[in-house]
Amino acid sequence: MKISIACDHGAYELKERLKAHLTEQGHEVMDCGTNSTDSCDYPDFARPAAQLVADGTCERGVVLCTTGIGVSMVANKVKGVRCALCHETLSAEMTRRHNDANVLAMGAGVTGGNLAERILDVFLSTEFEGGRHVRRVDKVMETEQ
Repeated sequence: MKISIACDHGAYELKERLKAHLTEQGHEVMDCGTNSTDSCDYPDFARPAAQLVADGTCERGVVLCTTGIGVSMVANKVKGVRCALCHETLSAEMTRRHNDANVLAMGAGVTGGNLAERILDVFLSTEFEGGRHVRRVDKVMETEQ
């Protein structure tokens, strides 16, 4: 799977860990930065990662900051993106099953590395259920019009 990933300075170390985790699993990772712990602005990195998902270049995206809140807000401003902020595996599973989320947001200050890997694995391996949820996702996407 082709996956975009981005972070700000507060989640740089987690991004590097997750990028290695994804690569070890055979995924192709497009890193949208940042590339250090130097202070930066999260929208400059979360937006390009979300756009890669919206335009079909990547199948899924991962955006990270200290809490996950800022990057999730940015990602959800990109037309075609359904970003879910998850701090545990049940939310990651259900947002894929019911919401067909295509971008995952996490907070490095909230979620440790081992748990973040498990959340990411669940997010990537869970399929959208379709059925009655298609109608609901369509209604969510209508709000972009």
